[in-house]
Order: sequence, then structure tokens, then C-alpha cells
Amino acid sequence: MSDPKLLQSFPNPAPHRDYVIEHTHHEFTSVCPMTGHPDFAEITVRYVADRKCVELKSLKLYFHAFRNEGIFFEAATNKICDDLGKALAPRSLTIIADWKARGGFTSRITAEYRPARKSRR
Repeated sequence: MSDPKLLQSFPNPAPHRDYVIEHTHHEFTSVCPMTGHPDFAEITVRYVADRKCVELKSLKLYFHAFRNEGIFFEAATNKICDDLGKALAPRSLTIIADWKARGGFTSRITAEYRPARKSRR
């Protein structure tokens, strides 16, 4: 089972600046909960860090934890977005999941994290 506790971070080296960080994992796998067949995707994590950046080995281990998990494309993409959003609290975050063809379809699921707005009182 995928575990958000696997995600580790390090301090953003340039918190005074907005800059885009993009990581692509080409070997994401999970399992279709209906058929039990393997699903394959390329997952792109694109974010603007606030105080924290994701550590890549931990991101790889987090992604590998989905390998035997029965989960739909939409649920996997949104879980990744929610878990990274919670772990990093970035200024912005987009997850793009390009799912490989199965049954004549390819699918692309895009999820965006929206940080909570700070009160202006």
C-alpha cells in the first residue's frame, strides 16, 4: 500500500524565488482493481516549492509502493497530488499521469493542488 510517510523533503535552497521543479517517473505501475491486470504510467510532478522540496529517492520509493495496489487511474493520480501537497505545502503543484494503452485507450489524468489561502485579517 502506498504510504505518504515515505515522502521526505529538504529545505528549498531559494525560497525567495518562484522556480519550477519537474520530475518524471517513467516506470510507475499499479494494478487495475477490476481485472487485476498491471497498469503502467509516466508520472510527471511539476511544482513551485515554498519551504520544502521532495527528496527523489523517497519519491521513487513512494511511487514503487503503488506497484501491487489495486487503484483506478483517477484515484492514483489524485492520491499522489494530495500526498505531495500535504508533505510539501508547495506554492503550486500539478501531477500529470500518462497511462499506457490498454484496451485501445490511453488516458491522461491531471490533478492540481491548491494551497489553502491565508486569512487576511
